[in-house]
Amino acid sequence: MKIPFIDLKEQHRALKKPIRAAVARVIDSQQFVLKGEGASLEKRIAALTGASQAVGLASGSDALYLALLALGVGPGDEVVTTPFTFFATAGSISRTGATPVFADIDAATFNLDPARAAAAVTSRTKALLPVHLFGLPCDMRAILALAKKRGLAVIEDAAQAIGAECGGKPVGGLGDAGCLSFYPTKNLGGAGDGGMLVTRSEALAAKVRVLRDHGSTRKYHHDFIGINSRLDEMQAAVLGVKLGHIARWNALRRRHAADYDRGLRGLPLETPAVPAGMKHVYHLYSIQTDRRDELAAHLTSRGIGSGVYYPLPLHLQPCYRGLGYKAGDFPVCERVTSRVLSLPMFPEMSAGQKKAVISAVREFFGKK
Repeated sequence: MKIPFIDLKEQHRALKKPIRAAVARVIDSQQFVLKGEGASLEKRIAALTGASQAVGLASGSDALYLALLALGVGPGDEVVTTPFTFFATAGSISRTGATPVFADIDAATFNLDPARAAAAVTSRTKALLPVHLFGLPCDMRAILALAKKRGLAVIEDAAQAIGAECGGKPVGGLGDAGCLSFYPTKNLGGAGDGGMLVTRSEALAAKVRVLRDHGSTRKYHHDFIGINSRLDEMQAAVLGVKLGHIARWNALRRRHAADYDRGLRGLPLETPAVPAGMKHVYHLYSIQTDRRDELAAHLTSRGIGSGVYYPLPLHLQPCYRGLGYKAGDFPVCERVTSRVLSLPMFPEMSAGQKKAVISAVREFFGKK
């Protein structure tokens, strides 16, 4: 049985008719940029995340960048974040001219360690940028307390975590701004790139709306230097269809994760930790084992996909050599990058597929 790491085709088969109808509606209207589909999606996403405002953007990367820009982050400033995340998190900081400052992670959750983040704060720190990695919320209570104590802004990278909850509250709407990605493989994925910023601040949302349209407050008048980052109407229409299914899809991901947890129990590996009060949405189901590469090769030999997220931490990326970090600076993160492996995870997984994955992992460790 061949089992892909992620299968987008099954989801498309189920939604083919309503998605095609939604796209046709946009084409027939000949209204492609900043019209009704995008405005409707913004309202629905704002409600889902507990924010009062949402701004559709061209990508999750732009959401991070424009959040920082709108909050006044720029040259001379520092932003504390995690070294264990996709490059866009730190890249967005660098795009503003500010400096990313890394702090080590918690070994069990993969997320930014609030105590280590606190130790990384200096007089130049302007913001904290926690990442709800793989769909598991950060310890936002501790992060928000740190921000309040030190007078810092908080931007949540919720690109992988739409629908996740921390203490019964949805992520994205907890800090000053939350950033979502609608890349096709995300829990809520479009038919191309897309993103959104959510916030409880009308002023911040208003500024991002201007910045996403070349800093223009009215046609051919530019109060700021912005960028072109608008969520187009066809992407908004596709996402509008899918949004009605996100709660069910996330529930299925949690069910699959629970089955993995049970099936892999007793093996010499670590399954994802979920602290009390956190609702995980399992964008990825990531285990840790000292035999990561061997296990991945074994799964491949059985026709089963897997993935390594992320093999090289950000502080060791070639483009950040100038920051002065070296191997050994963040030992927890560096150990995790050598041990982490993500197993197949998508809502449409069948019982047979899950059983095959579990059997293959158990076989590798000599357990039936």
